[in-house]
Amino acid sequence: MKLLHILLLLPLALQAAEPLKLVLPTDNRAIFDGKPEDFYMFVYRSSSEVWTAGQYGFVRDLIKTEKEGVIATKFHEGLDIKPTKRDRVGNPLDEVRSIANGEVVHVNKNRGGSNYGIYAVVKHDWGYGPFYSLYAHLAKADVDLGQRVLGGSPIGTMGYTGDGINKTRAHLHLELCMLSTENFADWVGGVSGHGIHDGRNLIGIDIASLFLAEKSNPSLTIPAFLESASPYFKVAVPRTEQLEITKRYPFLKKGNHSAQSASWEIAFTDSGIPLTVVPSHREVTQPTVTYVRTTRSKHEYYTRGRLTGTGRSAKLTRDGKKFVALFTNEYTKPKAPLAPTE
Repeated sequence: MKLLHILLLLPLALQAAEPLKLVLPTDNRAIFDGKPEDFYMFVYRSSSEVWTAGQYGFVRDLIKTEKEGVIATKFHEGLDIKPTKRDRVGNPLDEVRSIANGEVVHVNKNRGGSNYGIYAVVKHDWGYGPFYSLYAHLAKADVDLGQRVLGGSPIGTMGYTGDGINKTRAHLHLELCMLSTENFADWVGGVSGHGIHDGRNLIGIDIASLFLAEKSNPSLTIPAFLESASPYFKVAVPRTEQLEITKRYPFLKKGNHSAQSASWEIAFTDSGIPLTVVPSHREVTQPTVTYVRTTRSKHEYYTRGRLTGTGRSAKLTRDGKKFVALFTNEYTKPKAPLAPTE
């Protein structure tokens, strides 16, 4: 009876959680063989080929700091995966496949229509909110909007469409993302050609680590995976109604959300992944940094320019305020009142 009582207290979404059953998107399996240099496509740096810059995270744009030496300040949202085979003139031949069961929600078949080049987005729902896998720089996309796919189903062919890529560096750019807001058009100030599946509205998680963790623990869920991440900063925002992000991802809710409070406090990783939303009694009139990880260099280096300051002191930059607005719907246009009926 005790076990039954515990199960009844679990959120319904988590009770319905399904196994991830992730599959690699190409025939390149070097990430599982302990050979990352054979898995990640390199980036040129000072005439050298640096494979580490193909990883997820702050891996690009090195700068020399006074107190911490050389650090990377540019964030790479996904993985750049090398081809395993090419034709006689060097074009990649690798088939690109869906990493899990899902539905195709966006396809851009215009080579010049995005920095991603030709790309597709697949929506997955394992029982705790939607996640979106993105497959970029394709030579061609072989799926259509609304199409259901299984893990391992073909998405397209690896290529080198998009900005700054040549045939030598042809690769698949793969992301697994959370969705910031359904009201992206208001936030961006107009209609995006890619709708809500614009890269600016998708927040990439560390899919390489997820692949490895799920291989070791097939029952792993993404909420459990994200619990291992530590916040870099927290922001209190004036409380209005329930935040849209917690409606979409209930696992972010911590504490008693039905109780009265003055604000919501949102915890973010350095790259901007929301980790928790808790009610707070802190009175604020605008988004306010309430916590930041102590560092010896500028916080802007570690937060994609969203924070300014050093040490234990930090404030949101203009970009940081706009980023937080993705979660508060500050830009959402009010709906027109209904016309009176007779």
